[in-house]
Amino acid sequence: MAAKKKADARPIVALIAFLVVALCVYFVLLSRTAIGLISDGGVVGIGLGVGVIVLPLLGVWMVVSTLRSGIEHQRMVAAAQDLGRDLDVDDLPRRPSGRIEKNAALELFEQVKVEWEADPSDWVSTYRIARAYDYAGDRSRAREMMRRAAEQYRAAKAEQRS
Repeated sequence: MAAKKKADARPIVALIAFLVVALCVYFVLLSRTAIGLISDGGVVGIGLGVGVIVLPLLGVWMVVSTLRSGIEHQRMVAAAQDLGRDLDVDDLPRRPSGRIEKNAALELFEQVKVEWEADPSDWVSTYRIARAYDYAGDRSRAREMMRRAAEQYRAAKAEQRS
């Protein structure tokens, strides 16, 4: 079996960096507007200024949490691959859009579900079922299981360190 060629992540990282910088500039401009509104001293200006200053704070929190989550998921992918337990979907039939055929995705899900039910405390099994949920089109359960897999992954890493 030929080794998979690893995709070049630099364009994606550059795009993410550009978007983060653009958001930072936007947040700074929005904060300046909020400070200007508060400085005017009127009740309405202060109220609007406080409301506007909350937006950059929420934005920073969302960007940071999204980036942290994405980095953690990439680490989980690499760890699962190192263990030889990442889901291999290369041979599954695909639609013209590139998505996996529904019946193949459901069959994959049923296989992974059996594995997960045998050991739901294993982070790799939980990670695999999260991916299988995603391929089967159940996004909400996929997110829920990925959160659980991330918690289990962090716990397993902490246990290894101690």
